[in-house]
Amino acid sequence: MKYRNLGRWGVRISSIGLGSWLTYGGSVEEETARACIQRAYDLGVTFFDTANVYARGRAEEVVGRAIAGWRRDSIVLATKVYFPMGDGPNDRGLSRKHVMEQAHHSLRRLGVEYVDLYQCHRYDLATPLEETCAAMNDLVRGGKVLYWGVSEWNADQIASAVLLARARGWAEPVSNQPQYSALWRRIERRVLPTCVEYGLGSVVWSPLAQGILTGKYASVKSPPAGTRAAGPAAEMMEEYFTQPVLDAVAKLAPLAKEAGITLSQLALAWCLRRPEISSVIVGATRAEHVDDNVRAADLELEPELFAKMDAILLPVAPAPPYLA
Repeated sequence: MKYRNLGRWGVRISSIGLGSWLTYGGSVEEETARACIQRAYDLGVTFFDTANVYARGRAEEVVGRAIAGWRRDSIVLATKVYFPMGDGPNDRGLSRKHVMEQAHHSLRRLGVEYVDLYQCHRYDLATPLEETCAAMNDLVRGGKVLYWGVSEWNADQIASAVLLARARGWAEPVSNQPQYSALWRRIERRVLPTCVEYGLGSVVWSPLAQGILTGKYASVKSPPAGTRAAGPAAEMMEEYFTQPVLDAVAKLAPLAKEAGITLSQLALAWCLRRPEISSVIVGATRAEHVDDNVRAADLELEPELFAKMDAILLPVAPAPPYLA
């Protein structure tokens, strides 16, 4: 396993992180989830990411029970706040009330005294940025949170938060968690350069394009049983899940074979080729998925291989690098 600094900050995280979106606390049995988490830890993964909204808190509970026997200082534990956690008018967003209350709920579910990284899951247009940044600063100063970050904020929102925090002498955001893969490159034009300018590390989600870059799908009409595309989460894959995309991914197989790696490892290595990326967050429903993904951390591949990959995927990529 290789470790990278989180942007310009001193904390180092594993270049492969393990997430729990759509898996732990939901579709994956807890015994299996705990086996995946333990396997990742045994292989050197130190960055574990979750969110309060994942399975309405159950993912945090599963992660908390899985890490209960570990040395707390051996991992970097991340969670998030923003999405609705109830039906009340203050059960969502980034107000001081919601942020503070949810921080304490997350700590309880995770069974820890602090989280290493607390992330604003989306930008809240209904709450002044000053209110959110002040709340995050108070959590940091109070020792409940060591660092705070954002997720899916655009370049201007990120810059505004950093500049506001610096002007007030507050703890500034240290990370951004955007979607990024060889098929979803929207952040390349503005978000990644802004993160570099202001020192944020990027911990990217869906680096395998929700499983499409693993090569397990051949036809949009007949996804394998038990896969995401065959279940209720399929609607979240609509932009990716087209026959031209699947045909293009199939053309990557000879490239991976020539390099002696799997398609998943090729896709993860494609993301990690960029020094701006601090970690790629993967999901795992079986321990062998962890084994396969972790091997990508140590790959040293030729740039020409990635150029060939881009030539195949860019013409069909649903989110090319000219937005955000």
